[in-house]
Amino acid sequence: MSDTTLTIRTDNATKQAIATFAASLGLSTSAFITAATLQAIREGELKLTPALEPTPYLKKIMLEADEDLKHDRNITHTNSKEEALSHLKSLMK
Repeated sequence: MSDTTLTIRTDNATKQAIATFAASLGLSTSAFITAATLQAIREGELKLTPALEPTPYLKKIMLEADEDLKHDRNITHTNSKEEALSHLKSLMK
């Protein structure tokens, strides 16, 4: 395989983050970029997924639910699937 140079532009923080991540995988930055590029070409796609971060509203609800669970408030205990379904149906009346 012959070598050629590919130059990309990025900020220093991103460059360092890539180098650190690649090193954690036991790769050089160059080997990491080459592997990621070849994978995208082989699969015919590049998956860019954002980190899932709850909205402030959802965070508030989650914290309230944690507190309710901790203090056994607003919690319904059931012993069977049938009992749980019966309870859910009663909420729809």
